[in-house]
Amino acid sequence: MRRQWLRFFLATLAASTLPVLSAAQTDARTPSWPSKPLRLVVGFPAGSSPDLTARTLAEPLSRALGQPVIVENKVGAGGNIAADHVAKAHDNHTLGLMINGNLTTAKMLNPRLPYDPLKDLIPVTLVGVSPLVLMAPKAAPGVDAQAFLAAAKQAGTAWNYGSPGVGTVGHIGMELFKSKTGTQPVHVPYPGYAQVATAMIGGQLQLSMLPPALAMAQVRGDKLRAIGVTSSGRSALAPELPSMAEVGVPGFNLEIWNAVAAPKSMPPALVAKLAALFSDIARSPEVRQKLFVQGWQVVGSSPEGLAKRIQADTLLFGGIITALGMANP
Repeated sequence: MRRQWLRFFLATLAASTLPVLSAAQTDARTPSWPSKPLRLVVGFPAGSSPDLTARTLAEPLSRALGQPVIVENKVGAGGNIAADHVAKAHDNHTLGLMINGNLTTAKMLNPRLPYDPLKDLIPVTLVGVSPLVLMAPKAAPGVDAQAFLAAAKQAGTAWNYGSPGVGTVGHIGMELFKSKTGTQPVHVPYPGYAQVATAMIGGQLQLSMLPPALAMAQVRGDKLRAIGVTSSGRSALAPELPSMAEVGVPGFNLEIWNAVAAPKSMPPALVAKLAALFSDIARSPEVRQKLFVQGWQVVGSSPEGLAKRIQADTLLFGGIITALGMANP
């Protein structure tokens, strides 16, 4: 049944059509847009990685549009509460800064979800991508990565791992890690990555995958220990860290990303205008550097580029969800 659902989901994704947009398009119905402040909705707490990205983009977007851009945090359900809020907006002034799962496998994980990423949201731009970093407490057993992995396997279900919610890349990545290493830590969801790091420091968790900026801040502060990055090779965001293949987990390549999406009701001309603005802003030297410091390699794609990434990740993550039986009935 789950495989049938995955095939249906991917067929729906392939069949969904995205308009070919141009920033030069005009829409006579919205000549004075924006006519009021824009809301950029984030599904994670203030200070979280998506929140920092949204606030980095909001100020230059506000200058470009001549209207305030208000970052609004609607926390919960791995960002899906915020995504649902955006999907139901019909004011042409509401956008969402979302993570992978909100735009890919959300409905697959929970068929009862009140929004459908394919039907209710439209891609605007892929902002940035990043691997995660497999992390452990400072006092974790094992003198090196291989010894730590051996200890994790021996611990079985006595260890816990944290993620920023069911179906997030931090969750799916750890489940993939378990399947490849024979480890069995128990999943404990948190509101965001910052809370996961705090729980690790406090001793409630023994494993997690954190974004590089947050991970390396904890390493430099001598609070947590980094094991390796989840990309296929070393990452420019943390070049001193080995890849998963280097620490004995081959065939592991997983990235998180953040993207801007709009309600399906937003006119194509406005989507085109926003996509061009967000792309220019993200790629500007000042913002690119800020996002790099936050742990993102900037992309600043077109709507079509984001749509292709959504399709690729739906296939990757959907396959993991199906293979591991993670979907709700």
